Amino acid sequence: MRRYLPGLAMLLVLALTAAPSYAKTGSVRVTFAKAGLVAGAGAGHGVLVFDGREYPFTVYGLSMGTTVGASITRLVGRASYLHQLSDFEGAYTAVGTGGALIGGGGGVSLKNDKGVIIWLHGPKVGLEFASNLSGVRIELEQ
Repeated sequence: MRRYLPGLAMLLVLALTAAPSYAKTGSVRVTFAKAGLVAGAGAGHGVLVFDGREYPFTVYGLSMGTTVGASITRLVGRASYLHQLSDFEGAYTAVGTGGALIGGGGGVSLKNDKGVIIWLHGPKVGLEFASNLSGVRIELEQ
């Protein structure tokens, strides 16, 4: 037991002096138009509410998998694990499903290399069925 005491003491000192990492959460609203047959492409605009301020952004996407038709989706949700505003921008991978025959719904989960995770859901208008893996790029507007 005595041979473990120096290691345990060091671990205790590190645990007590380490500053916790406080990631924040923001709310997200997006309107996204998409069309495709096998591969799909789309673009849209949204707003991130973070630290009490609104930040408009543009989103571009490309998907591969099952995509048939065209739709407009209005999504709401949250962005988690934001340490600073600049963490929100960048390339995301997304997995989502959804469908619409005149009206319907969909949901998506996105994650970027900075650890930010965005969960979105909402109604869809159009004629589309999609179940695919997507790449999405988000850019904050100036």
